[in-house]
Amino acid sequence: MAQTTPQSTQDPKRRALGKGLESLLPQRPVAPVTVTVADTSGKPLEIPLGQIERNPFQTRTHFDERQLDELAQSIAASGVVQPIVVKRLSDTTYQLITGERRWLASAKASKATIPAIVREVSDEQALEMTIVENLQRADLNPMEQARAYQRLSQEFKLTQEQMAVRTGKERASVSNFLRLLRLPEGVQQRVEAGDLSFGHARALLALDSPEAITSAAQKVLALSLSVRGTESYVQGKLNPEKKAAKADAVKAEEQDPNVREAQDQLQRTLGLKVRIEDKKGKGRVIIEYSGLEDFDAILTALGDKPAN
Repeated sequence: MAQTTPQSTQDPKRRALGKGLESLLPQRPVAPVTVTVADTSGKPLEIPLGQIERNPFQTRTHFDERQLDELAQSIAASGVVQPIVVKRLSDTTYQLITGERRWLASAKASKATIPAIVREVSDEQALEMTIVENLQRADLNPMEQARAYQRLSQEFKLTQEQMAVRTGKERASVSNFLRLLRLPEGVQQRVEAGDLSFGHARALLALDSPEAITSAAQKVLALSLSVRGTESYVQGKLNPEKKAAKADAVKAEEQDPNVREAQDQLQRTLGLKVRIEDKKGKGRVIIEYSGLEDFDAILTALGDKPAN
């Protein structure tokens, strides 16, 4: 049987911390149940760790072991500051809803019990509370966040606007995370592993096919491109003509003024595009033509008579 902590030892701040998530979710009617006085008071119970089962609705897939060790050291020294939230399965067993990191770290710290607030909720409510609590944390990787929003959309039929309200995020942010699910599976794995950031992923999504995204992601990883570099690379793939024009403009700026003047004069004389590549007085003249008439004009300008 779970034991209550004497009221005289309760920290008012600790009691208040356990009420935050409940206020985020709308109140739903639940079937009447028989609960103890301690449960209905909203005060944390000290529940043995062995009586708590892992959360089957957990959307988080990665826990940083170093951070868990640091949290375990803190709990060993100061205890658990914020109670976890559980639901009752039987008189002696509970199921975790929120606070899995605190639960795992308490086990690492060899604690026998953990402060927990018992909520009488349905599986659906427990799932929603778990997802919302996770999305309010800053350490979920982008793909975990994307899949959490997807579950809220598919399993609870929430719109992006409703998800934004529930989680305290901007609607545009919700939309951007959901778009990550369009990435090919292999690229999603690189985002989840931290090899590609959220910014890299957003830039890659501008490409129009899974094959193009995968190819570009491989290039980004091979060259260790920054997010800005990735955006430029993607724009170059989308607008190759614009990229070539920009390269020509850069070359023109670096060109010797006398060479540029000669190039312009040839273009006016021939009526064709001319490029002079000069390196310290040596180089080549490239004249572009698009048909036989243009070619004949070049021959005429050079003093040669076109063949009949």
